[in-house]
Amino acid sequence: MIELQQLVAGYSGQPITPVLNHRIDAGSMTAITGANGCGKSTLLKTLAGFIPPVSGGLCWSGKRPVIGWLAQRHALEAQFPVTVRDVVSMGGWPGISLFRGFNRTMRLRVESALDRVGLLALAGTTIDELSGGQFQRMLFARVLLQRAPLVMLDEPFTGVDEATCEVLMDLMLEMHQQGQTLLAVLHDSQRVARHFPQVMRLDTVSCEMTQAVPA
Repeated sequence: MIELQQLVAGYSGQPITPVLNHRIDAGSMTAITGANGCGKSTLLKTLAGFIPPVSGGLCWSGKRPVIGWLAQRHALEAQFPVTVRDVVSMGGWPGISLFRGFNRTMRLRVESALDRVGLLALAGTTIDELSGGQFQRMLFARVLLQRAPLVMLDEPFTGVDEATCEVLMDLMLEMHQQGQTLLAVLHDSQRVARHFPQVMRLDTVSCEMTQAVPA
């Protein structure tokens, strides 16, 4: 799906990651790991197209797919007076006609996504009233609604309770089983070892790509 060709990620022309030459296959589930400051989130933003590479490039197999994006919790504004249902519904906008709006099928999909993350009872709540775990569940529901072939998650478990982590991990595994490609920046080495078949380990001078061997 994505081939990294001498790719170096960074900001304002300043490199952060090492030179990367790797392939991320369609349908794979890859964790991006490494010490703080090695460029994990910067790499993910580069792959998503939010920032340009410092050097090298990306090659997509065929057309660049729609990307489901989940940013770090602290990168999002929680003070807008919008409801949980409003935020989750944003995941359906790419497939909605400007004049037709949401139909009954899409509204049912929104309700289903909210139910799957355990937030259906809070659908009408404004987002400033949510706990950290509830906020992250809401963002996952929006990603679920998108049904994007490629999903990128930047530190999805940071700052949330273990019960929420388990719910979200189950949803990620479900997306993977349905054929979606997942890329996630993670710090929890035990969770990575348990659930991620592919791991991209970054440091300041090199990158190692490993793949789990079936038992």
